[in-house]
Amino acid sequence: MKRQLFKLSQKEVVNKRKPGYYPDGGGLYLQVSESGSKSWLFRFVLNGKERQMGLGPFHTVTLADARAAAVECRKLLLAKIDPIEARKAKQAGEALNAARSISFNECATAYIKAHRAGWKNAKHADQWTNTIETYCGPVFGALPVQGVDTGLVLKALEPIWTVKPETASRVRGRIESVLDWATARGYRTGDNPARLRGHMDNLLPSISKRRRVQHHPALPYGELGEFIAAVRKQEGIAARALEFLILTAARTGEVIGARPGEFDLDAALWTISGERMKAGKEHRVPLSPRAVTIIRELEKMHKGDFVFPGGKEGKPLSNMAMLELLKRMKRTDLTVHGFRSSFRDWAAERTNYPREVCEMALAHTVSNQVEAAYRRGDLFDKRTDLMREWAKHCDHPERAAKVIPIGRKAKRSVA
Repeated sequence: MKRQLFKLSQKEVVNKRKPGYYPDGGGLYLQVSESGSKSWLFRFVLNGKERQMGLGPFHTVTLADARAAAVECRKLLLAKIDPIEARKAKQAGEALNAARSISFNECATAYIKAHRAGWKNAKHADQWTNTIETYCGPVFGALPVQGVDTGLVLKALEPIWTVKPETASRVRGRIESVLDWATARGYRTGDNPARLRGHMDNLLPSISKRRRVQHHPALPYGELGEFIAAVRKQEGIAARALEFLILTAARTGEVIGARPGEFDLDAALWTISGERMKAGKEHRVPLSPRAVTIIRELEKMHKGDFVFPGGKEGKPLSNMAMLELLKRMKRTDLTVHGFRSSFRDWAAERTNYPREVCEMALAHTVSNQVEAAYRRGDLFDKRTDLMREWAKHCDHPERAAKVIPIGRKAKRSVA
């Protein structure tokens, strides 16, 4: 009786050269192409339709392997299952599982890359990266994004929820955004465990707006003259940066990121590009004589990419350097950002400059759209006068004024 299965021998398979199809039985065929390459095919009929399915090249799939694969196909046909469709479903499932194994960190990186162009400030991407690395990375950064659940999100948020409420709120929102992105991409399914309403707000204590507003400890403006004198006695780049920051009422990032090309010292002008500003708009800073002197002295001492260079070549001063300086000066009661508050208090209580001049000196965004529409300029001339007066104030310790009770006349001094 003629064999219905296993018609081909290993020797025959090796020696076949003529193009065509050579049956092994049970639907398995050796295919020899015009070019001489060999591969395995499984031919079958299902629901009246003839189909064929590739099982792989001969140099990779042996005769025994091909026969075993054909057996699995025949088993599926017995159950009225199309072997081709079954293989597609298996491959799709494996691809989905592979996609779902992508880590939270990988998703966060992809999210930041996808949205970076739409963010008004380049620093925003760095802030995203830093918060993800600091607060999410140690807890679930390396885990598959599909596995990030409520327990893991809480583990990341609870240590900072009441201690650093503003930071915690941002971290939660960023986790939620990354997980939403991952769901839309098919990397995870189910509800978002970082959503606030109806979920996190039931698991974490409520933080009132009043609690969330962080007031930076500020030096009373009357003590600035004495403080500046102490700063000038300190050596190092951080001391020069802190004095310059106070004189210009600028933010830390704006100062340490300052580059030589931003300054026109002959015009006593510092121009900060919009991409470096919090509001995303170019800001012109009038410089007092002392501020100009600081920059000139630093330019003589250092030649590099940054006016206030850091310890590593090509890097700016660390954003912690000025805070460390305050610690060395035993002024842990102060923050660097607080000097902007000192300036604002002085401007409000000791000058007659309009509010908008003071706000623009701080590069604050005008929230009132009507006011913003009328005020198209940057009030540079008025701000120049304001910053000169501020510099003079910083140069001279303020003496306490003698208070005379109402109803009592001051005594005339005797010549």
